[in-house]
Amino acid sequence: MVKTFSLVRMMEKHSKKGKSRAQVRAELAAAKAAGEVTDGEQDYPPVQSATTVQTREQVRAELEQARAAGDVSSGDLDYPPPLRATTHKTREQVRAELQAAKAAGEVTYGEQDYPPERR
Repeated sequence: MVKTFSLVRMMEKHSKKGKSRAQVRAELAAAKAAGEVTDGEQDYPPVQSATTVQTREQVRAELEQARAAGDVSSGDLDYPPPLRATTHKTREQVRAELQAAKAAGEVTYGEQDYPPERR
């Protein structure tokens, strides 16, 4: 019923401009073919076709790389995946920096000496 009513109104609207019934029907058919006319809310918004530039094998290879790197989570408990700390310092270098900071008085314990005094 809704289609018929809207088709009649469309025909009335365009008949004043001089379009024939055949022209309006042709326009309606073209609009339906282009996905510009819907039959209610079931298909709104119109489905857009997805295009991709990757093949299925490329996507699978990318997924395997992400899994190997630990970038894929498997639920809410590990989301987002933890970031891995990256450093170029060795353990010995970090220990030496800590000793130097302690010697310079830049390391404190507790809240009594915060902020640390500069020497």
